[in-house]
Amino acid sequence: MALRRLLLVGEGNFSFAAAVSETLDPSTSLTATCLQRPADLAGDLAARENLRRLRERGTKIRFGVDCTQLADAFELHDREFDRICFNFPHCGRKAGVARNRELLAKFFQSCADILAEEGEVHVALCRGQGGTPADNPTREWHNSWQVVAMAALGGFILSDVHPFSCEAVPGYKCTGYRGFLEASSCHPIKTINEKLISELGKAFPLKRLKCSFPFLPPGETSVLTSWNCDILSTVFWINLLEDNSNSESLTGGTTEDMEDFLVSLSELSFPKSPGRDGKKEAPEGIYAQAKIWLRPSLLVHVQAVIQAPDFLPGSLYILNGPVFQKCHILPFTMPAFHETLFILGFNKNPKDDCLQSLLNHLKGILDSLLTQTLLEGSKLSNSVEFVLQPNGKDYMINVKSHNFGPDCAKDLSIGSVTTSIPSIIHEEQCFVFVSMNLDLLAMLVWGISDWRMLWTFDKRFLKNFVPEKIEPFKSYSLYPPSYVHDISFWLDEKKDFDELEFHTVARAVSQDTVISIQFLSRFQHPKTKQVSLCYRMTYQTCDKALTQQQVASMQSQFRKEIQRLHVTPR
Repeated sequence: MALRRLLLVGEGNFSFAAAVSETLDPSTSLTATCLQRPADLAGDLAARENLRRLRERGTKIRFGVDCTQLADAFELHDREFDRICFNFPHCGRKAGVARNRELLAKFFQSCADILAEEGEVHVALCRGQGGTPADNPTREWHNSWQVVAMAALGGFILSDVHPFSCEAVPGYKCTGYRGFLEASSCHPIKTINEKLISELGKAFPLKRLKCSFPFLPPGETSVLTSWNCDILSTVFWINLLEDNSNSESLTGGTTEDMEDFLVSLSELSFPKSPGRDGKKEAPEGIYAQAKIWLRPSLLVHVQAVIQAPDFLPGSLYILNGPVFQKCHILPFTMPAFHETLFILGFNKNPKDDCLQSLLNHLKGILDSLLTQTLLEGSKLSNSVEFVLQPNGKDYMINVKSHNFGPDCAKDLSIGSVTTSIPSIIHEEQCFVFVSMNLDLLAMLVWGISDWRMLWTFDKRFLKNFVPEKIEPFKSYSLYPPSYVHDISFWLDEKKDFDELEFHTVARAVSQDTVISIQFLSRFQHPKTKQVSLCYRMTYQTCDKALTQQQVASMQSQFRKEIQRLHVTPR
């Protein structure tokens, strides 16, 4: 169709608008909008340059425009757009599939108020999000954004599908995902990581590696079991359904390609992994399709690092990145966290000296970090300990959670030291791998009692932190309301109940607002002998208000979702 008026919504750094403006016919009027205010983009040099280019071409620019309330942004005489474009909409890193569906629905309904009679709405989505047969790979319907159904709420139909090509729009850069460890970040995880690396650099020559390894390593389970057989029970296995042809795009994709996958990891359809004892059989055919899993540790990449032709013994190699684990809902366990991996290779003879030197330096650094936010005159209740494991070779790095009161006075494992990986055998060299959970370490250093705070988008959180400086964290959310709901259900006597899957479903449905799941009772019916379990669930957020109605809705949805665990709610 011949364009007269084009509206772009959800522009991040205005790179798409700047690129498109160069291709438009002079008779076409372009309006570019974003949700942010000018002050929010003041420090973004790319955004400032793109805005300068747009203003030179006479493009209309609007800030503070909510794509779900477009009618409020334009007067009656200024509506009637021929095309409205929204590239890669997303509510945020932890939003989840349900909230993004809601965003799409409200956007389409809002478009109906300002679209010309024969106008079009163009939406660009990541692979698999749409939930249409055109998506490749194809997600299950309930795990997609259901774009056709959401568009229908605004009175629209899907009339065409085209691949989105960034190459066709030179200069465009999606601004959706930004890592905590990036150079421009002032996040506490970045600060703690830099301090670790800086201090170790005083004792060892360092080589920082860019973590270009995939989030989804393809292959068999041998790479997992070679260093920790128990890890199989915590792995998120990915079922690519019927079409494995596009698995390369997931396993080797860029950070931007993986953004949507990561934010909804707990809501995707995962086949179950084998049990710890190896006796639980996987469903027939699953592992013929699902040879992909979310990495539970950067340790799965060490073989590639040490086999690189430029690997030098004696240097400390550093690898950083997010990792993922299926876990119970507990205060100090998290389904996704940032890991730093230190890799040290050396000749076999001086093994003991090199290992002990590394452990001594690491202990001193950690002890120093954990005392920086203590009040004057107070003492660290327990220093860092390296606990030797039953195999006599490896260590767990433990510290008591002194910042969180007597109720949390247990030892927390913030990392591990691994020296025995059977698959890595070199006649002339030995290796030490030190893995650190940066999220948990940051919580201990700053006294952040809720791991969810580390993943919040609330600007009040980051205002607590100054680069290169460590001061006690002061929460801005005081006395958040909590809501308690009990749930009971009958077990299927022919199926084993998997409590870890029960927690995983709760985490997904509640979008991480369930902070506690407590087992209450087990009941067996005297006549039918059927067994029922009862659990108590506590809902609470860390950075926003949570209403009783929202919790009731989530609890109702949870009752529906747990039926896929072969249980019957009472």
